[in-house]
Amino acid sequence: MKLSGADASRYLAKPDPARAGLLIFGADAMRVADRRIQAVAALIGPQGEAEMRLTRLAAADVRKDPSRVRDSLSEVGFFPGPRVVLVEDATDALGEVLIEALGLWRPGDAVLVVTAGGLAAKSALKAGFEKAPNAVAIGLYDDPPSRDEIDAMLQAAGLTRIDGAAMGELMLLSRELEPGDFRQTVEKLGLYKLGDATPLTAEEVHALAPNAGETDEMDLAAAIAESQPARLGPLFRRLQAQGVQPVGLLIQVQRYFRALHAIASDPAGPGIGARKTFGFGNRRDAMAAQAGRWSLKSLESALTLLVETDLTLRSTSRAPAFALLERALLRLAMQNRDRR
Repeated sequence: MKLSGADASRYLAKPDPARAGLLIFGADAMRVADRRIQAVAALIGPQGEAEMRLTRLAAADVRKDPSRVRDSLSEVGFFPGPRVVLVEDATDALGEVLIEALGLWRPGDAVLVVTAGGLAAKSALKAGFEKAPNAVAIGLYDDPPSRDEIDAMLQAAGLTRIDGAAMGELMLLSRELEPGDFRQTVEKLGLYKLGDATPLTAEEVHALAPNAGETDEMDLAAAIAESQPARLGPLFRRLQAQGVQPVGLLIQVQRYFRALHAIASDPAGPGIGARKTFGFGNRRDAMAAQAGRWSLKSLESALTLLVETDLTLRSTSRAPAFALLERALLRLAMQNRDRR
């Protein structure tokens, strides 16, 4: 069975222990890991790993010995309670083995939780979990958390009284931070408000939020939006040295330019659009000014270039990924210079 949107969020918060398997996949490794932690904790409880009711299997080990999956699912644990067998970083090479394990699953066996990176539409692993009557497949894409997901995080952190301005700031912050970082911020806010019956305020969110707007990825995107190609070289080299991957960096730039497009499209004007969309804190004014320097047509052209570059990076092209990406971003930064 395939789940998405609110249905997927509800299932990850409370997976069905009567189902044999759960596949969580997506290009954002941090988002996949965050939802995997949530699902596993819901299945085995907070003491599950300490009680050895969680068995971790590396994909490489499963390839060497496929029988380990089936044996791990059916073995009897030392402690009573539900069990999970976790296979991380799976690929289509394990599809046959994992789907076979689902077919042999019996009530009382451990639940098989599998994580994977971005899977193609015709992925055998993805198709197998979607078609299996006793399994669920959930794809996580480059979208900010939904309001339901944010509400669930706030409830878990004990934050039940939140004023309207603070909720607006949290919604904006959820679009800037990686999912795991956003969850940690909410937990930090919960600890800060422990024993405090007053509503959470926007000022408190500002005080405890990480400085998400000053990351190198955002600096690079801002330099492109401000048509400053001379700044790209040093920023690009620094990100490369830090181990940032080309596809991940491109995703961040795409998010930034989609936000600029949304700001520029707002009928109320860029300033209101920036408040509604991606900008948080001091970045709002900068993004409103950047959106004002680009026409809708030029932003759409920029997004087209970014999508084409993304497809090339994910293809079988032998072109050096970083060189290809740097060339595309330089073209983008030069594209709008005549409007400065």
